[in-house]
Amino acid sequence: MTITVLAIAISLASVFYIAVANFQQLAGNLEASNQISLFLRDDVSDASAKKFAESIKLNPAIQEVKLITKKQALEEFRTYSGFGEAVNALEQNPLPIVIQVLPKNTLEDGQALEKLFNTFKQATEVDFAQMDMQWVKRLQSFMELARRGCTVLTLLLGIAVLFVTGNTIRLELHKRREEVVIAKLVGATNSFIQRPFLYTGFWIGFFAGVAAWFIVAVMMLIVKHPIEELSGLYEGDFHLLFLSYSETLALLFISPLLGVAGSWAVLSYQLQQLKPE
Repeated sequence: MTITVLAIAISLASVFYIAVANFQQLAGNLEASNQISLFLRDDVSDASAKKFAESIKLNPAIQEVKLITKKQALEEFRTYSGFGEAVNALEQNPLPIVIQVLPKNTLEDGQALEKLFNTFKQATEVDFAQMDMQWVKRLQSFMELARRGCTVLTLLLGIAVLFVTGNTIRLELHKRREEVVIAKLVGATNSFIQRPFLYTGFWIGFFAGVAAWFIVAVMMLIVKHPIEELSGLYEGDFHLLFLSYSETLALLFISPLLGVAGSWAVLSYQLQQLKPE
């Protein structure tokens, strides 16, 4: 029963962690749409625009730059707007040259992104710059809230694991009280008495970690197909993330560590209080 309770607590912490990781992946896909559009002045030629785009590419904060000439913009407008005949009646191309800039790590540093946007906006070649900063700030705030919420819940569940393990070891120590008293009377040290209880705490934590991994695996398998099917309906390429090998090893390391820590804390206090009569 103790292992089951611990497994549920550890699996909940793992599920919160995976949920944040998957949301970060989804936000990373949304990041591709978070581009800066630079509309150049009418007197800027294609050659000057290309040179300006090449200078933007040299910026280490830029991930991708795409140049859309007046001719390309007109072709796209003619194809997708549904006003092809009206476009053909125009004597000259009214559309400007556009440079689409995709910055790096747009969801991590909002101030750097805003500074970059203002730099582009003040360039002599640029007539108008556009980016939805409000959308970026909302997404950044939501991501930070999700990370902090996951951290708080993980800490609370970790404390719960410590207390449950400690209480289990305390009950075991109480059950074997006479055996411990006799061991102390014949000269056994606290470290010697603690050792088998610490082993018990270790194995409780280890088996709880293994059980938690299977619980998480089953939960992810249940929701994997519906989530990926929903992503396909929206023409997305979202694949549900699971615990990696390193994260699985961390789970199987932290779980026994919490078991040993909870056992040691209880034993250190209880053995000091327990004195042979």
